[in-house]
Amino acid sequence: MKNYQADSIRNVCVLGHGGEGKTTLTEAMLFNAGLLDRMGRVEDGTTTTDYDEEEKKRHISISTAIAPFEWKDTKVNLIDAPGFFDFYGEVHEAMALADSAIIVCSAVSGPTVGTEKAMSMCTKAEMPRMLIVNQMDKENANFDKAMDVIKDKFGVSAAPIQLPIMEKGAFVGYVDLINMTAKKFDGKAEKEIPVPAELADHAQELREALVEAAAECDEELMEIFFENMDLTHDELVKGINLGVLSGMLTPVCCCAAAPNIGVTTVMDNIVKLMPTANLCKAPHAVNAKTGDDAEVKMGGKLAAQVIKTVADPFVGKISIIKVYSGFISADVAAYNANAEKSEKSGAVYMMRGSKTIQIDKLVEGDIGAMAKLQFTNTGDTLTDAADPVKFDAIDFPAPCINLAVTAKKSGEEDKVFAGLNRLTEEDPTMRIERNAETGDVLVCGLGEMHIDVICAKLRNKFKVEAALSDPRIPYRETIRATAEAEGKHKKQTGGAGQFGVVQIRFEPLPDGDFEFVDAIVGGVVPNQFIPAVEKGLVEAMKKGVLAGYPMIGVKATLYDGKYHPVDSKEVAFKSAARLSYKAACAKANPVLIEPIYSYYITVPTDYMGDIMGDISRRRGRLIGSNQLADGQTEIIAEAPLSEMFKYATDLRSMTQGRGSFRSEFVRYEDVPGNVAQKIIENAKKEEDEEE
Repeated sequence: MKNYQADSIRNVCVLGHGGEGKTTLTEAMLFNAGLLDRMGRVEDGTTTTDYDEEEKKRHISISTAIAPFEWKDTKVNLIDAPGFFDFYGEVHEAMALADSAIIVCSAVSGPTVGTEKAMSMCTKAEMPRMLIVNQMDKENANFDKAMDVIKDKFGVSAAPIQLPIMEKGAFVGYVDLINMTAKKFDGKAEKEIPVPAELADHAQELREALVEAAAECDEELMEIFFENMDLTHDELVKGINLGVLSGMLTPVCCCAAAPNIGVTTVMDNIVKLMPTANLCKAPHAVNAKTGDDAEVKMGGKLAAQVIKTVADPFVGKISIIKVYSGFISADVAAYNANAEKSEKSGAVYMMRGSKTIQIDKLVEGDIGAMAKLQFTNTGDTLTDAADPVKFDAIDFPAPCINLAVTAKKSGEEDKVFAGLNRLTEEDPTMRIERNAETGDVLVCGLGEMHIDVICAKLRNKFKVEAALSDPRIPYRETIRATAEAEGKHKKQTGGAGQFGVVQIRFEPLPDGDFEFVDAIVGGVVPNQFIPAVEKGLVEAMKKGVLAGYPMIGVKATLYDGKYHPVDSKEVAFKSAARLSYKAACAKANPVLIEPIYSYYITVPTDYMGDIMGDISRRRGRLIGSNQLADGQTEIIAEAPLSEMFKYATDLRSMTQGRGSFRSEFVRYEDVPGNVAQKIIENAKKEEDEEE
């Protein structure tokens, strides 16, 4: 591939719902560009961008992959992103790499929730986009019906630039609404034909709407339109370009990717209508030395960001990089502004699926990769050491589901956790953490399939297997009444004995975990033994009197006791304190308490009733709601953690993937009696089994 400058580069991500042909469309473009001898198939696991073993097995995209090709003196960096919501962290990476997007939807189903999400993300990111109505070869494909739904969901800014020609249900050609010409597919290419008479009126109507939409994107064009009630071809293309760049216009075209029909026209439209890399702004950056805002423009010193990391068990860490200014080459040692360290210079690559193709240098506006960067992680900025800048971190979705992870084979725990930590380098939406209370190691992700794939990658890449289970709930115990008890430890052996007696009052402590009060008068318990009493209580409270969960919310007052001048020792008073704790707390109305979380749930307003009812069924309580933009509502609720483990999966099911939530710990509350009884019985059963 020859060297291209930014004004001849298009960075385009392919977005949309799973199963609507994004990867197949990418494969067809690579074939048309002469890079493949034959098109691979998702079903066969032979596509360029679905190269991971799990992608081949599941027939879905899991990771973002780059597929550069040349088309009409332009380099197109096509970025194939997953469509399933469990892998939306990869979509964020794809959008960070891209300057524009093509959003794929099916001509059979029309725009689905994945289309809506992609359009919403592009709108929020102010990213230029084009809609592709794919699968025109399928039975029941209906472009007009799909366009009606597109207009209904996204407004008149979505304007078709093509009208398909159908004969006996078959997709045989299209009317080019920009040029008002028609093309028919002849098996290998396209031949120009007259616009079919039965489509002439509809085509003219759509073209007039396109002209008007393009004119609205520029004041000068609007004046020309009002004067002539039309635009010339060049004026129309200019208006569409301006509209796409500003986000005011979303062109819509059609194709059938699987049989490779109409795909070359999509490629033409990418080159003709999508913005060049030099027209797109770099993300916000600051001066790495002063923290002041810094504007990164092309033509300046090196400023690049690592957007994605791939953990390869053979090559090591591969960093995928987008250059916003300057260039990277094997002779240039880049400075990592985040780590504040210089990386060693090394080879620069172009990625095409899993293949690395060595290149001389990576220029501004382009996307490439480097291997084995020692200090660099996803989101880090590579810059000029003399004048360093730092880009904002990439905004990834937070994990919303946790599962406990262990090694399937005893003795392989270190290998499992080392492999998982390696995988966190390439997946910022997963997290590994240890729950200090339960001892569980938790793998946190965006959904059950996400976590399942993480474990599969662990097996495929690092040859070690993990087992998953529901995490243990960090229940706790507390008391609701005041009780006193004597603890007496007396042990007489052949030599020196052990003797210690304490009398302790235990009271509820609503706003704390534990408070110890020394109320001894007259030295009935010598000062040197009082710390042992407190230590004995702290150790004893690690296990509650009901189900063995930690005891909290207790005030313990040592008010009396006895000692022996020879036999009293610290160990005796520790043991006496434990005995007093068990006796008193058992009669101080002990209760089991559970963690309560606040949930901020965002759903389309139409789903409010279903979500509120579901929260109530989970022993939750509704706190309030806020109306958001675009017909969304935020529901605020509180619910026990034990009822919400699989909520990410359930919420997606209830809302067809449209819902999302975040949560945060609030407090502990009493577990209802019937639920508490089951928990206590299970805890005793586990204790008996361990014994």
